[in-house]
Amino acid sequence: MAKCYITGKSILSGNRRSHALNATRHLWKTNLQTVHIKDENGNVKKVKVSARALKKGTLVRA
Repeated sequence: MAKCYITGKSILSGNRRSHALNATRHLWKTNLQTVHIKDENGNVKKVKVSARALKKGTLVRA
């Protein structure tokens, strides 16, 4: 299962409900993007990051 490298976000599961309250299983997938970043040692890593974490601008991209 894919997770965000920074926030740890992953797939959420639950029920989709109709007006008649019928329950069908549903998965909500996170918007993960593959990016190259520099870690603490200056090495380049390829990781999956959520779109919200990318918008924060706290990453040092390679």
